Amino acid sequence: MIIKIMIEFKITGSENIKAEHLVLDYNGTLAIDGELIPGVKEKLNALANKINIHVITADTFGTAQKNLQNVLCKCIVLHQTEQQIQKKDFIEHLGIQKVIAIGNGSNDALMLKNAALGIVVIQKEGASVTSLKNADIVCQDIIDALDLLTNPLRINATLRT
Repeated sequence: MIIKIMIEFKITGSENIKAEHLVLDYNGTLAIDGELIPGVKEKLNALANKINIHVITADTFGTAQKNLQNVLCKCIVLHQTEQQIQKKDFIEHLGIQKVIAIGNGSNDALMLKNAALGIVVIQKEGASVTSLKNADIVCQDIIDALDLLTNPLRINATLRT
């Protein structure tokens, strides 16, 4: 028997979100200068029994696959061209209504815009204005963003209409 794992958020005045996939950028989102941010591994591994985790990255520093070896996720390294389109196509393949996306860069903008829930993080690298405009929620850092997924009332408080 196959058991679907899912995180569900009830949003007052809006459609509820039933997410099966968490899709994240790597550099600027999970990592700074190619190195995983402290606490990210533990947060992702705790979420892995609730949602399928995918890291899709341009891998600027070439460290993503190595640094994610002990994280319960799938890591996809993008081709060098049309990365925005590649990320959008990836979430469309998963089913956009089932995806929560987290990123920060320009190449994350379409992914954030089209996901059921798009979260942009700012952190030390900053966030592109395009991604900020396309996100549903803005977080200061990845730890705060991941904590939203285990505290659904925070998301409701931010997105209710």
